[in-house]
Amino acid sequence: MDAFFAAAEQASKPSLRGKPVIVGGLGPRGVVATASYEARRFGARSAMPMAQARRLCPNGAYLVPRFGFYRSISEQVMALLGRLSPLVEPLSLDEAFVDLEAGGVAWDASSAREAGERLRADIRAVTGLTGSVGLAGSKMLAKIASEEAKPDGLVLIEPGTERERLAPMPVRTLPGVGPATGEHLRRAGMTTVADLAEAGEDELVRLLGKAHGASLHRMALGLDDRPVVAERDTKSVSVEDTFDVDLHDRVRVMNEVGRLADRCVQRLRASGHSGRTIVLKVRRYDFSTLTRSETLRGPTDDPAVVREAAGRLLDSVDTTGGVRLLGVGVSGLADFTQEDLFAQAAGELAGQEEPAVADEADAAVAEQAEPEDPAERRWVAGHDVRHAEFGPGWVQGSGVGRVTVRFETPTSTAPGRVRTFMVDDPALEPSEPLPLVAAPEGSEGEDGVDQTSSSPASLPKSRSGPAGGSGAAMSRP
Repeated sequence: MDAFFAAAEQASKPSLRGKPVIVGGLGPRGVVATASYEARRFGARSAMPMAQARRLCPNGAYLVPRFGFYRSISEQVMALLGRLSPLVEPLSLDEAFVDLEAGGVAWDASSAREAGERLRADIRAVTGLTGSVGLAGSKMLAKIASEEAKPDGLVLIEPGTERERLAPMPVRTLPGVGPATGEHLRRAGMTTVADLAEAGEDELVRLLGKAHGASLHRMALGLDDRPVVAERDTKSVSVEDTFDVDLHDRVRVMNEVGRLADRCVQRLRASGHSGRTIVLKVRRYDFSTLTRSETLRGPTDDPAVVREAAGRLLDSVDTTGGVRLLGVGVSGLADFTQEDLFAQAAGELAGQEEPAVADEADAAVAEQAEPEDPAERRWVAGHDVRHAEFGPGWVQGSGVGRVTVRFETPTSTAPGRVRTFMVDDPALEPSEPLPLVAAPEGSEGEDGVDQTSSSPASLPKSRSGPAGGSGAAMSRP
């Protein structure tokens, strides 16, 4: 999906369409989750500190993410992908691999392109947003093609042309080549994928080690035989907070670790897992990041056990200079607990209400400290509200006991009116997001996908003949 979070916000807020929109943590240490294409022209981009984005794009609209809203749109798109093929591998809320051959909708380049164009049309009809499609014979190439296609495009890499297409691309194009590896290769005189292919496997192994060097050489030749995997196992569950002001009080740090441990266990239980390894992450005042871990004798989802383990790990970390970030995670996941082995967990956990697990994208945004005034905690920039007299709207900002709201809906034809209220105004309440596209009555199928749009279910089925092995990747921003 194209600039997914920001595009969803623009689609739901007519006053922001065509304007720079930055979604992320709004505190002094917040991070940009997504920047709209208008904001990117000023230099704002994902993973950038929010303070830097504000300097580059001072007139942008800065909003806190609405992950529930984005997840609902993602589910619509994933339902469309599921109609294309039984093999859909989601990578995030806005990106997935699809095996078109397994779905019987692609047997050559022409049919693959037709399937991709139909998918783009369906996404726009169902969600009102745009997605970019990359088509190729492997996951790596489909991902590269989807990046080339952005925004709102389609790129197909036909079988047999892989090496030719890859050759002039910079080495950073290939998966697993980050800034450090890229610089290491540059110093060795390798700046393009063609340079890697010509260097040979032995030279890359000498430079990067056996596993990385051999893998990189295969990718440089356009070789990638990884299958599309319909289900991806969760490997770990974690939560972390970035603090607006460094924490110096050791008791406060310990309390925050305990709170994070409890939240981590909530997510762990909601995902139906337990875990053996407790991980503590501490980022100190000087940006140095320390990670400590402890492996238990058996898997657990007991908050007291996780809190105690995280506390023991904290004892080994010097926090006297100040702490910027804390995180607690659990890995080594299992679908049972140590207590289950002794048939004790059933009674202990009976009747406990468990919250829904947060999406991985949550970790990309620094969470914000709550306002001191409890009455202001409900009014988050960009989030939805409803007024008894003025109807639905969204929060433009709040502070000093007041909240400013713009009253408009996704179907508004012009920017809505702006009004300011006291934060405790009884006529103003938080509300659920409105859908981007209103489905006609009776037009939704069992999976909630609008049936009035052109449906991928109508795509031609497989014919006899050689398979193109094409896959589609919908790219993240």
